[in-house]
Amino acid sequence: MKKFILICFLTCSYFLLHAQDNVDEALAYQYYQQAEYEKAAVLLEKLFNTTKNDTYFELYFTSLIKIKKYTEAESFLKKLIKQYPTKTQYTVALGRVYQENGRIVDANKLFQDAINNTPKDEYKFRELANSFYRFEAYDMAIVAFLQGRKLFGDEQMFVYELLSIYRFKKDKKMLIEEYLNALPITPQLLPQAENVLSSVFEDNTDYQLLQAALLKKIQKDPQTEIYTELLTWQYIQQQDYEMALRQLIAQDKRTKGDGTLLFNTADTFTANKAFSTAIKAYEYILTKGPENELYVQAKIELIDAKYELAVAGKFDKQAIQLLATEYEDVLTKYGKIPQTLFALKKLAYLQAYYLNDLKKAEATLEEALKIQGISNADVGQVKIDLGDIYILTKQPWEAILVYEQVAKQFENQPIGNEARYRSARLNFYVGDFDYAKSQADVLKASTTQLIANDALNLSLLLSDNLQSKNDSLALKMYADAEMLQFMNLSDQALRKLDSIDITYPNNSLIDDILMAKAKIYIKTSELNKAVTVLKELITTQNNSIWIDDALFTLADILEKKLNNPDEAKKLYQQLMNDYPGSMFNAEARKRFRNIRGDNVGT
Repeated sequence: MKKFILICFLTCSYFLLHAQDNVDEALAYQYYQQAEYEKAAVLLEKLFNTTKNDTYFELYFTSLIKIKKYTEAESFLKKLIKQYPTKTQYTVALGRVYQENGRIVDANKLFQDAINNTPKDEYKFRELANSFYRFEAYDMAIVAFLQGRKLFGDEQMFVYELLSIYRFKKDKKMLIEEYLNALPITPQLLPQAENVLSSVFEDNTDYQLLQAALLKKIQKDPQTEIYTELLTWQYIQQQDYEMALRQLIAQDKRTKGDGTLLFNTADTFTANKAFSTAIKAYEYILTKGPENELYVQAKIELIDAKYELAVAGKFDKQAIQLLATEYEDVLTKYGKIPQTLFALKKLAYLQAYYLNDLKKAEATLEEALKIQGISNADVGQVKIDLGDIYILTKQPWEAILVYEQVAKQFENQPIGNEARYRSARLNFYVGDFDYAKSQADVLKASTTQLIANDALNLSLLLSDNLQSKNDSLALKMYADAEMLQFMNLSDQALRKLDSIDITYPNNSLIDDILMAKAKIYIKTSELNKAVTVLKELITTQNNSIWIDDALFTLADILEKKLNNPDEAKKLYQQLMNDYPGSMFNAEARKRFRNIRGDNVGT
């Protein structure tokens, strides 16, 4: 019976003590979170002495530091070190006390002794470095990792830990050095290196630091291609595409490569609209001869790059004719097959919009429709292109018939919505504003964001400018200008736009005219004129439906074309703040973060 009473007494005592600990723990956390460190320290000391739980230790230690009880902390830690000599965190914590108390020499000696006395054990070095990190002695964590690396004679040891600390400290020089140390052995780190470096680099000086380090590595070890890949990325980040190309060609010659890296990077040049550089890249690959497995693909990409260059900005008719001949050569050599459909489509576009040979363009697209084995989607797209040609040949009803046919076949699909939008736009061109608006209103709910946005803009354009006879007549002239621009007659379109305000003064189309002119100037590569017009629109037309479009377009020009990222960043921020519902918002946010330097791969 006495034994039973004793057991009951002990059990009750345990639960009472445990319950008291829970109360003390909750109260200690509350005091700590409310920065009442004096009260927290009393409870945390009691909890740590009872449990020896390191969580309580760290909170108790931090509380003592916060209330500057350095002598008490030192005494407490020395007892723990004597009691647990192998627990490095207590030694590191004591060093932190010395630092806080101004005893820097004592702290550094303690830290260095801890590193020097660490045995040749990877786990022990990692444990020590982690203790340094937790107590914010970041430089000593680096020293510990480097000492361990030296002791083991392994330059790849602790790579990820060092990269993490260098990144946290924004130590650009050491971050570069560590990545260049790791990449030859771990090339899969390259995407991470690019993302991290872009997140910490602030200006061209940082990229030049990387460039200098890479050039030294390449000079010493020219066969290591990963360095060339990173150097190429660095040049592309600075929009120095010619230097990127030069480096790639030199690397390809040095390593007697097959041109794969150059071919892949040429696609990046094209994506960044550096068409001249892309052309040189493909031309270099072609010098390797027809036996090279990239030859045919490079030849096709070369023609496409020439096409993009030819249709970007003001064009040279002779260059367009030569390009058309190259597409014809592809068709002659390989025939009219699904794989050469792209050549037929682009040839037709050149014939229609640049060579003024509408009959040939129409015939070319009709030939495309006869190709056996092309997908239904390709047939639909060719028909849409054919409908556009019918507009140019003044066959609007034929165009509408084709558009409606495709819209019906691909109901509620992107290609069908595109065809229906083309039909609405054509009705706008010919002045049937009511029907054009009814079509645009349906398309506003399109699942394709671009089509929905275009349809919304068309609907608002019509509803905003049909309030008076003066505005309606001005809108008809505006539609004529849009038609001229569709026909690639930019000069005539600009003259028509300029004449609207003269013919119908005080009309409601000022913002629409400015946006239309900006788009023409961008197409003809007259970027300074485009900037001027867009700034006027943003400054003077606060309530325009085009403001978010104008902000994004102007920011894009400043960032990508005129090398003014700081001004672009302000515009992206204005767009995000003032127009959170804009379709450009997500891309603006991404670009803003990238310019600011916190883009880590989004």
